[in-house]
Amino acid sequence: MQRSRGLTYAVLGWSVAYGGVRLAWTVGDAPEFGRFEWDLLGFHGWWSVALCLAAGVVAVLLEAARTWQPVLAGVAWAVAAALTASAGILLPELVGFLLFSLGPYFEPVAFASRLVCVSGAVLLALATARYQRRTRGDCAECCRTGRAGWRRAGPARWAWWAAYAAVAGLVARFVAQAVVGFGGLEQDPSLIALEVGMLLAGVLLPLALVHRWGERWPGWVPLLAGRVIPRRLLLVPGFGLGVGIVAYFGMGMTQVASGSVSEFSDAFLWSAMSAYCVLGLGLVVASSDYHLRTRRACVACGR
Repeated sequence: MQRSRGLTYAVLGWSVAYGGVRLAWTVGDAPEFGRFEWDLLGFHGWWSVALCLAAGVVAVLLEAARTWQPVLAGVAWAVAAALTASAGILLPELVGFLLFSLGPYFEPVAFASRLVCVSGAVLLALATARYQRRTRGDCAECCRTGRAGWRRAGPARWAWWAAYAAVAGLVARFVAQAVVGFGGLEQDPSLIALEVGMLLAGVLLPLALVHRWGERWPGWVPLLAGRVIPRRLLLVPGFGLGVGIVAYFGMGMTQVASGSVSEFSDAFLWSAMSAYCVLGLGLVVASSDYHLRTRRACVACGR
């Protein structure tokens, strides 16, 4: 209970602090955010203040609820998703940090704002997940559902399809790029590194989530062969990249639908962004199954 309240207080503190900043920017003068004009996507001005307020209110309701209420949980997940989507530009910025190439349009204040926004989304998501564990199951220790003593050894069929759909999404993305041409992109070292990273995230990662070699290091890996792979080594990039890709390109599709002007054709944007969204959703679904399949059994009920 104390840990649950700690998360509630964390979300409330974030709501007051970040919501206060959004309020000050709304009624006063907001910083200049350069080319993008806004730090958040879709939620500007009073909408961003309302989003912060909603996160705080939902956190309090989650703490007060003593029974499972699917509507409340759905609203909480929706608010967390909205916060994540509004900070979708954070994904390419973090990739830029990894490639030591921030680009000419990087704005430190906007980056910090998006980072804080995503932090609030993570806190609310953790509070929602804890609420579900507290109210859904019938075991006082783990609150899990399902038959006691039974654990699934292999991936679910839906996870397998999700993983291969993620790979297909990446393939479709490269096909769309090949149709319009690479335009010399293959000669940029930073972009080549990005392409390699995409291949790892879009092929190796989803397949590792549904195959046995994603649980133990294969025999051909020096020094590590046969050892158990730490769960977080796959879950953190699986969930992180999956959610980030869906948030960024999902908001991008919304902008295209609203008539946003771009140097690329609408056909290319729709095909490329849709392919990325399939990749991201596939990663999230496959990661969910991997989490359920590899977590430790409860000592009380065996689930």
